[in-house]
Amino acid sequence: MFALKLVLATVLVVASARPQDHTKYEKVQILGYDEDGQLVLDYEDLLPVSEESNQPEHQTRTRRQAQGSVTLNSDGGMGLGAKIPLAHNDKNVVSAIGSMDFNNKLQPASKGFGLALDNVNGHGLTVMKESIPGFGDRLSGAGKLNVFHNDNHNVAVTGSLARNMPSIPNVPNFNTYGGGVDYMYKNKVGASLGMASTPFLDRKDYSAMGNLNLFRSPTTTVDFSGGFKKFESPFMSSGWKPNFSFNLGRSF
Repeated sequence: MFALKLVLATVLVVASARPQDHTKYEKVQILGYDEDGQLVLDYEDLLPVSEESNQPEHQTRTRRQAQGSVTLNSDGGMGLGAKIPLAHNDKNVVSAIGSMDFNNKLQPASKGFGLALDNVNGHGLTVMKESIPGFGDRLSGAGKLNVFHNDNHNVAVTGSLARNMPSIPNVPNFNTYGGGVDYMYKNKVGASLGMASTPFLDRKDYSAMGNLNLFRSPTTTVDFSGGFKKFESPFMSSGWKPNFSFNLGRSF
């Protein structure tokens, strides 16, 4: 199965790119009712995944080419997407972004589209609308602020806010918000810390990840990300669990 996914990843990279701060909902679990009689649900992977730039914009010109990437996840899932520039000036690029995620059975888990703004100094903004089978829709916004960079080091802070709009009867809309810190050394080795909170579920998600660039050329990058994630709520806690992924990116 892994070999099949790797072949598909190579074939589909032309039309793929993974969006920023993307959240998957692969499983829905009913936990009970709150004091107001509202249904309380729990979801896997509520933590927004902060996407690492393969080449920070402050060290090169802001990318103006179409970009694609494929991500293979440790849970057996796979993510595809695309990023296509629409307009630019000397400092900023506005792009259309799209994505599609698959579960470990290669069944669609989510799809989305939106807009991204990238700044030459490494700052960025994204807005995205996603559809999640069996759950509903999600509207999210995310930002990245590059707070320090030189020839060797790059530090950025990230933040996100998502409006979850379930299609499940008697389940109201609710918010998830999060933030994190990303560090990269010489575009080769990096680390990130992240946290997300969903007050409606009284749940918090945490991540501690490391990043390693395995290959880089003017048009292609291969990256590995690995670390640990966990969630906590009054109903249950996952404990720290390993999580890793491989990402293949290409510019055209």
